[in-house]
Formats: sequence, structure tokens, C-alpha cells
Amino acid sequence: MSEPFYFYTQFNLVEILNKKSKNVMELLEGIKVVPDSSIFYHTHKFLEQHHYLLPEPANDFAYWISDVLEENTLGEEIGSIDIIDFPSIKELRNGFIKILKERTNKGKPARICPEGSEFHFMACKTFILPAPYVAHDLEEFKEILKKITKSSLYFHIFEARIRLGKVDNDFSRWLRDLGKDKIAAEISRLDPYTYTLEGLREKIISIICKEN
Repeated sequence: MSEPFYFYTQFNLVEILNKKSKNVMELLEGIKVVPDSSIFYHTHKFLEQHHYLLPEPANDFAYWISDVLEENTLGEEIGSIDIIDFPSIKELRNGFIKILKERTNKGKPARICPEGSEFHFMACKTFILPAPYVAHDLEEFKEILKKITKSSLYFHIFEARIRLGKVDNDFSRWLRDLGKDKIAAEISRLDPYTYTLEGLREKIISIICKEN
């Protein structure tokens, strides 16, 4: 018999790091050394803060390169990184480093941003709290999904997979333990970055209803 599914939620405390960049070279050096929570923040904050909008995933690095430095080609390259292709923050970080290294190795003069428009590295401390819900079977799980907060959904889908270094989202892992392999596989195949959080909730519930 599988263990019950314990739902959790989270809240984030944003902090400004003592590191900023005025050009691409300094941005590269910063990305190399800032903590994982900073890389996560600059690539994932949009998903939670703007969960009512269509989630074209924002990437702070790409935005700054394109809109402040006006290096549009490089900005498009950085912006084209598909976050879902990277199972860990380490690999995501290396994806940015690879592209920025190729740019700096070309020996082009580094464009410097206007004073006051530097890229400020930020990070977030995540506090994880138990939610008041426990699912013992698939029917309970489905009903609880309808009422958990968006922060709880975000934690179990996004935070657990890449920030915490898990191979899959929490829901699919538990569903496999429950013997619901088909449902688990279909949820795993979803690209969560192409949904709003509310849309993602509805999609997961519809998969459960369809397959159950």
C-alpha cells in the first residue's frame, strides 16, 4: 500500500545579492558564482508572480541583454533556452554559461549599460510549510487538487523538480507508487511552462478524470 500524499506550500523571501553586472562579461562571471536560488529566481519568478497571464517564461538575463544592452541576437539566444530541458539548476546554469562564453570568446567589445541600469542579481529563500491536506487515494487527490493554493501547485510541480533536484514532479512520483502509471506518465509529459498555474491545475484534473 502506498503512502498518503502530503501537500505542501511555500512562500519566498526575496533578497538582493551584493553583485551586479554592467556588461555581458560581468553577467557571465556572476552567473558562474551566484547561488542556485539566484538562477532559479531569475528564470522562474515570472511563473508564480504572473500566474494569470499566458506564461511565456520570462528570463531576466535575456531581458536585460536585449532591452538594456540592446544586444538582441544574444538576448534571443539566451531567451531561447528551454527551461524544461534542464533537470537541475546546475545544468541550467551551464546552459547560460555556454552561450555567454561563446559570445565573449568572439572578442567583440563589451557593450556597457547606462549608469543605473546594471543587472542586479537577486535570490529567494524558500520556506516550505505543510498544507492542511492529505490524499489517501486518487479520488481524494483529485478533490484536493481543486482547492490547493497556486503556491502549493507551484511547489509540487516546479520547485520539487528543478530546485530540489528531483527527476520528476511530486504528483507523478506519487501516482506511480499508487499504481497509476498511465496518469503519472501523462502528467510527466506535460510542459508546465506553457500553462498558467490555473490552466495547469485544470489540465492535471482533466487527465485524472479521463484516465480514472
